[in-house]
Amino acid sequence: MRQRSPLLPIFLIVLVDVLGFTIVIPLLALYAEKFGASPLVATTLVSVYAMCSLVSTPLIGSLSDRYGRRPLLLASQAGTCAGFLVLGTASALWMVFVGRILDGITAGNLSTAQAYISDHTKPEDRAKAFGVIGVAFGIGFMFGPGLGGWLGGAYGMHVPFIVSACLSALSMICTYTLLPRELPPQAREAHADAAPGGKRPGAFDFATYGAFLRRPGLGPLYLQFFLFTFAFSAFTSGFALFAEARFGWGARQTGYLFTYAGLLGIVLQGGLIGRLVKRFGEVRLALAGFVAAIAGYTFLGLAQSIAFLLVAATVNSFGSGVLRPVLTSQITQRVGRHEQGVAIGISGSLSSLAMTLAPPSGGAMLDAHQTLAWALVPATMSVFGLIVALANRRSARAAPAT
Repeated sequence: MRQRSPLLPIFLIVLVDVLGFTIVIPLLALYAEKFGASPLVATTLVSVYAMCSLVSTPLIGSLSDRYGRRPLLLASQAGTCAGFLVLGTASALWMVFVGRILDGITAGNLSTAQAYISDHTKPEDRAKAFGVIGVAFGIGFMFGPGLGGWLGGAYGMHVPFIVSACLSALSMICTYTLLPRELPPQAREAHADAAPGGKRPGAFDFATYGAFLRRPGLGPLYLQFFLFTFAFSAFTSGFALFAEARFGWGARQTGYLFTYAGLLGIVLQGGLIGRLVKRFGEVRLALAGFVAAIAGYTFLGLAQSIAFLLVAATVNSFGSGVLRPVLTSQITQRVGRHEQGVAIGISGSLSSLAMTLAPPSGGAMLDAHQTLAWALVPATMSVFGLIVALANRRSARAAPAT
């Protein structure tokens, strides 16, 4: 009997998870300010979460290789729910950090969902399949920040965190009831050639990281992914504080701008990404994505009006919407099926490292009231990403045909 596609359940699960996460984006830094945090300290909330996930995500991924994606996805979602509950009931800054730590030490929702998709799709279909996660991100960014900004303004800044905890609980119900059950561990080992796996490296398994990063063509892709994530994290972690300093915005206005960006993400990844890949190829599309990111972040730093800000958001949404699925697809196609788990695990670790380093880099600029310099941090990282992508393409063209 033909097994039903997991894409719809994964889409619903990731959507609910992303909604819970995006609801708090416009107000997390502002919430920390309420407890006396400076812009630098407020942005490190993202870094604390990322540092914890740098250790926990490979561990959860390795456990999912052994015991299955589904049970570990449930455990990760439970941690997210607990973290949001602590945030929503916080009465001091240290409780805000505890809430982020709880979420971080059980992080792994997205990477586990990506691994599940890799297990159940053919290589040529993965860009489109990962685009499904992109659509969930787009819908989440469309409705989540606007809802969070409205709830925070109308009912108090703690309410969006309680709502996010409820959504995390709902995502657990979706995972338990909708996600197709997997083969038992013994059957997965017997059919290792049919489903990608591989033992994920731990946070300090430098030998495995080195082996993969040294592979021709794969190392540059990982570097591009790191630089893209660095730029995107610097932007998302500090934008609310940037908008507050530059335009006098609160959580509501910031939420509405992210809603606009999410709508653009739906249009791009819902129907265009597959066509763009077929027409231009993943390599050229990645180049275009970095160019758009450079322009978008630079326009953001120069924006003095709402109209110019919308232009910056439009251009940047194209770059971010293209780069995540295209780079992820390229990485998974550069390794064998038995190495899919390792490849995605390394991507997750690099993402956590970037999210650890990026927020304070921008937060330091905002602490010094340098809003243009804050925007140039992600713009500069995108420039480096473009340089690496161009060099990788030239290297691939110069290599002898095999």
